[in-house]
Amino acid sequence: MKNWKKQLFALLAFLALASLAYAHHSMAGFDRNKTVNLVGTIRQFKWANPHSWIEMEVPNDKGGTDIWNIEMTSPAVLIRAGWKSNTIKPGDKVTVACHPLQTGEPGGIFVSVTTAGGQTLTDRPGAAAAPAAAKQ
Repeated sequence: MKNWKKQLFALLAFLALASLAYAHHSMAGFDRNKTVNLVGTIRQFKWANPHSWIEMEVPNDKGGTDIWNIEMTSPAVLIRAGWKSNTIKPGDKVTVACHPLQTGEPGGIFVSVTTAGGQTLTDRPGAAAAPAAAKQ
């Protein structure tokens, strides 16, 4: 009798964790049919698991700046694509291509970054991204 209770508990725990993992990796919040190109300045580059992040200041039409948060993949994947923890730094002028949030808030999922020197990097090993175009 005890054995089936342990098995049931293990199954329920597995299903709970699997649903959390699925929800964590959902792309439903991003408009993957649209790509915006943001020209701005790196405010912070977070090299962290499970996802790295780019926080950047992007000039807006009102004369101010918007803070965009761009979600990336893990450092392990970025390393295979040629990244280092210091590939981009605060103060760097860059163009970031991303799939924006469905809500219209300033954020998105990373596609590529083009540095001031013209180097374009993606998160896919061996993928050559086209240079990003002008802002939105």
